[in-house]
Amino acid sequence: MLSAVEKKSDQVYRWLLAYIDENKFSGNQRLPSENALCRKLGVSRETIRVAIDRLVNEGIVYKIKGSGTYFHREKVMTRDLNTEGALYKIGLILQGQDTSANSGLIEGVRSVLTQERVDLHVFLTDNKFCNERRCLETVVHQNFHGFIVDGVKSSILSPNLDCYKELYRRKIPVIFYNNFYRNLRCPRVTINDIECAHQLIGRLIDAGHSNIAGIFVYDNYQSVEKFQGMAEAMRSRGLDLNDDYIKWCISDEAHNERYVRSIERFLKSIPKCTAIVCCNYIIYRLVMKTLQKMGKTVPEDYSLVCFDYSEETYRQEDVTCSVEQGFEMGRQLALRLMEMISTGECDDRNYTYVMKPILYDGHSIWKITKVK
Repeated sequence: MLSAVEKKSDQVYRWLLAYIDENKFSGNQRLPSENALCRKLGVSRETIRVAIDRLVNEGIVYKIKGSGTYFHREKVMTRDLNTEGALYKIGLILQGQDTSANSGLIEGVRSVLTQERVDLHVFLTDNKFCNERRCLETVVHQNFHGFIVDGVKSSILSPNLDCYKELYRRKIPVIFYNNFYRNLRCPRVTINDIECAHQLIGRLIDAGHSNIAGIFVYDNYQSVEKFQGMAEAMRSRGLDLNDDYIKWCISDEAHNERYVRSIERFLKSIPKCTAIVCCNYIIYRLVMKTLQKMGKTVPEDYSLVCFDYSEETYRQEDVTCSVEQGFEMGRQLALRLMEMISTGECDDRNYTYVMKPILYDGHSIWKITKVK
């Protein structure tokens, strides 16, 4: 029979698993201190230690003397959910950097792939080829029924196409979202970023802006398509796209706070610029930090638009943007993948779906009545 401490430790153990699950996409990999857990959960230090030791033995968390207890993000992301009686085993392979977009997408997937029917395994690549390959090589022999994938650095020829071709050979369907590999015959669910760019940049042009800067990620196919849309939008309105007004970065730079300095140098090099196009929410946050550092404001000094705003704060920030549609995208992906599984299809047989952009018109655009 379990002791009282052991019974309470089971409850703490489950609470810690829930805490880890909620934080697995964030930068926070540290568990609350033992004292904080004692206060929050109303149990003894001994009970907390029993629960944490159990997680340590399972390889989910580790301790650093003098620092605290941390969880292995990769271990958590690939942990077997042990869903009893599930009919299907599905892999969801995420880039992982945009936590809000990931959360919405997972909720959308799970609205279709219920826990009773599907054993859903989430994997994180951090947009790195080596992580993607390790994931694919691990799962290819584990009897998965299908995969939902956000491709890694998809505008570059992937070194992992052989892994996807092996899945195809085994007749395991794969459907991509946002970023996909053109060399494969897999379906995809995407946003119409060309149309979105015409709408967003059109709003800047209608407000009198012609010296428009854009910041894009060149190893991200989705971002490249947004740039193409910006170029088309400006050309269709009789404006030239000046190369000096376009800043390219790689994915790793876009997730580094030090990139603020580079953005500042870029903006100072184009003093006639009156408007900025941000290719995603992460770039938008860096641009806002840059402008704050420069003592500039939106829209008085710079008008600004943003693709794929993934937080729920776009109304509070009042920024003109396209709204990230993670939940609906996840739902569409799950519906299409299950249909592919039921029909035994791996090729794109009308499973590709292009979603219309949803725009929010904030007050981040200044109407130019005279040259600044």
